[in-house]
Amino acid sequence: MHAASLTSWRLQALIKVLSDGHPHSTKEIARKSKVLAISACVSELRQHGAEITCERKMVEEQGIRKWVFFYIMLEAPKD
Repeated sequence: MHAASLTSWRLQALIKVLSDGHPHSTKEIARKSKVLAISACVSELRQHGAEITCERKMVEEQGIRKWVFFYIMLEAPKD
């Protein structure tokens, strides 16, 4: 995979959302960053040295239980 430069607006938008070190759902990241390919961008950030975890959790929204993925950036990219 060829990672985009860290100056890419997509990667910068993801870094901005994830930089607080708190868990963020895929839906929340997409809403706040306007980026839809979350997992691909996370992979690109990892290639730049970021440490980002992903956890799947069962959540209930409006009476419906579903699996949701949450991303946490533990360490920012190094490049």
